[in-house]
Amino acid sequence: MSMIFFACVVRVRDGLPLSASTDFYHTQDFLEWRRRLKSLALRLAQYPGRGSAEGRDFSIHFSSFGDVACMAICSCQCPATMAFCFLETLWWEFTASYDTTCIGLASRPYAFLEFDNIIQKVKWHFNYVSSSQMESSLEKIQEELKLQPPVVLTLEDTDVANGVMNGHIPMHLEPAPNFRMEPVTALGILSLILNIMCAALNLIRGVHLAEHSLQVAHEEIGNVLAFLVPFVACIFQDPGSWFCWLDQTS
Repeated sequence: MSMIFFACVVRVRDGLPLSASTDFYHTQDFLEWRRRLKSLALRLAQYPGRGSAEGRDFSIHFSSFGDVACMAICSCQCPATMAFCFLETLWWEFTASYDTTCIGLASRPYAFLEFDNIIQKVKWHFNYVSSSQMESSLEKIQEELKLQPPVVLTLEDTDVANGVMNGHIPMHLEPAPNFRMEPVTALGILSLILNIMCAALNLIRGVHLAEHSLQVAHEEIGNVLAFLVPFVACIFQDPGSWFCWLDQTS
């Protein structure tokens, strides 16, 4: 009877899945525990070492060492000792196959897809080989669990993780700072006056030239624009100074 249903290897610092077993369980309860495992993987840095979260039908066990963690979904009949022995075996197999540089540089999920076959073999071994053949390994893990018991997580803990993953954490919005324009300096006032004078001069010249050009020839319309365009440019050259000056005089 299978007691280990699903297993995966993840990177601790960001929860990136590196490899996972192929599972054929698609019940609603199992998919819910898959979701819990995925969200819990994002928080493994908070729980160094071993930990478990148990429910009515399934349980999640994880074992974290360095930058690599192994996680599994097991039936509730699966002893914790066997689950952690399985995870430790999986961890040794993975770290022996890939160095820390490759693990750290992985940028996409399931970058080590070829390791899935090893996960399947180890999972099959623990599911179908009798406990007597793994007695020494199980005794070693049992002693370690007595000295350092695993962290026990509740289903509420994994629900909180789901809230973080799905973006349901309430956001505390702070009011935006109220910025006010700085007062216009003496140099700014001088620049504003000169712009006004230049704009007025260009406007006067443009108007007089327009009257003359319309009487003489249409080809001289370009000369009119030569004065009107600088007039418009002077108006829009420093709009900030205009607003600041108007704000101070109002």
